[in-house]
Amino acid sequence: MSGIRSTRIRAALFTAPLVAIGILDSTVVPAGATASHPAKSLTCRGEGVEPNALVRHRTETVIHAPLRTIWKLQTDVERWPSWQGAVTSVNRLDHGPFRKGSAFRWTTPVPPNPTTPATSLEITSTVEQLKHNSCIRWTGPAVGEGLRIDGVHIWNFTKVKGGVRVSTEETHTGAEVEADVPTATKILRQGLETWLRELKTAAEAPTQSRPY
Repeated sequence: MSGIRSTRIRAALFTAPLVAIGILDSTVVPAGATASHPAKSLTCRGEGVEPNALVRHRTETVIHAPLRTIWKLQTDVERWPSWQGAVTSVNRLDHGPFRKGSAFRWTTPVPPNPTTPATSLEITSTVEQLKHNSCIRWTGPAVGEGLRIDGVHIWNFTKVKGGVRVSTEETHTGAEVEADVPTATKILRQGLETWLRELKTAAEAPTQSRPY
C-alpha cells in the first residue's frame, strides 16, 4: 500500500499543491530567490501558517516591477490562467474588491497514473486576512480523487531598492501528504518557486505585453 499511496501523492501533488502551480518538473529557482525555514514564520495581520504542519516551505524573490503591478497580478485571481501555466480555471465566489472574506474556486489537472485516472483538483480558497499592498493570507482545501490537502498560504510584499521583495510561506496538512512528508515538502517547494518565477516573469514583462 505504501507504494500505491506514494505514487498517488506524486501524481497529484506534482500538478497541484495548494499553490499556483506551474511547470513543476523545472527546478529553476527565480533569480534572487532564497528559501529557508526560519523559527519565525510569515504573518498577515498577526496570523501565520499552521504551526504544527509537517509539510511546509518558505521562499522569496525580488521582483523588479511596481508594487501595484505585482499586487494586481496576484489579486486578480480570475486572470491567473493567463500567466500561470497549470491553472485551468478560476471563479470568484464573491464580487467587488479582493478583500478579507473573498473566496475563489480554481482547478488544475492531475494526469493519469498507475493507480488513478486523469482527474482534476478543485481548490477552494478563502481570504482570511489582507492588508492592501502588504500581505494576504488564505486557507482552504484541495480535493481530488483519493486526495485532500488543507492548506494555509501567506504572501508578504515589501518595497526594496529597485523593486519588491515577495515572500511566501505555505503549510499542508492531510493524511495523504503526511504519509510521505519529504516528497510532499519537495513538491510544495517546487510549486512555490514556480509561482514566484511566473509572477516575476509576468510583472517584469515589457509594458506593451503586460496583462496589467
